[in-house]
Amino acid sequence: MVQPRPTIGFIGAGVTGTALASELYHCGYHISAVYSRSPSSSMRLASRVQGCAVYKKPQDVADHASIVFITTPDDVIEDVASGLKWHQSQIVVHCSGVHSTEILESAHQYGAFTCCLHPLQTFANIEEAINNISGSTFALEGDEPAMAAGRLMAAAMKGTIITLKPGDKVLYHAAAVTLSNYLVTLMKTAAEFWQSFGIPQDEAVKALLPLLKGTVNNIERVGIPDCLTGPIARGDVRTVEKHINALRREHPELLEVYRVLGLKTLPIALSKGHIGLETAEEIRELLQQDTASGIDLKGELESNPAAGFLYHLPR
Repeated sequence: MVQPRPTIGFIGAGVTGTALASELYHCGYHISAVYSRSPSSSMRLASRVQGCAVYKKPQDVADHASIVFITTPDDVIEDVASGLKWHQSQIVVHCSGVHSTEILESAHQYGAFTCCLHPLQTFANIEEAINNISGSTFALEGDEPAMAAGRLMAAAMKGTIITLKPGDKVLYHAAAVTLSNYLVTLMKTAAEFWQSFGIPQDEAVKALLPLLKGTVNNIERVGIPDCLTGPIARGDVRTVEKHINALRREHPELLEVYRVLGLKTLPIALSKGHIGLETAEEIRELLQQDTASGIDLKGELESNPAAGFLYHLPR
């Protein structure tokens, strides 16, 4: 006999809470209760799922759902959890990428089980969040049986599941920020280059997007390091030199970004195997001119098993 799925409540009805509620509802879960400091946000979430009651107090959600998501801003999750009375064997979940379940310790004291279910995805707004969340990676951290419930929910959303320890969370989140948030920064930086020859940002972004999408496709299909292209991968020293000279002349404020990223790219190029240490050192010297940035190519290679097969390093 198939066991009925548990009832789920949400405290917090922002982008993440609304997207999760909508997706879990379409996966067959009963979203039974919602509370938000903003009544309109509660009503918006409830309008997307049938049978969801809107409550005026967060305690009402804790009293009416067997799984409760606290999807408030990260900085208030702990205060929300500690201000409620929980029930024995209830499951309490937060979705913060940076905080561990230690911030739900107050729920443990009532005999509840806790976990973090973090969707590793970018949520620009509710509609985009709902479109993106299915098939995402979900990071889980916590205790059983809350983790088991989290795995079932992530699997229902066709997600890839990774399991973290509490001490992993901060660097895990830093990696997500580096990839997602700073990619936006890189796109804006590249668009600023184009403004030197009169192309405004919106047109530059539109023109650069196919290149960005092609790069992502290559990462997925070819993998790192083989997907790396461009002058550093080819060992084209003079092209790198021309870039540096042009940036020094036209955009000196962006030169350090180019240099730091170039230095981090050198070990990847070495791992790909199309350039040797002599060429890499020549590029490194160009990139390190008049800057405090540094990289130990031999050290990078010695710590990189893939590159170690390609190059013999003297001891």
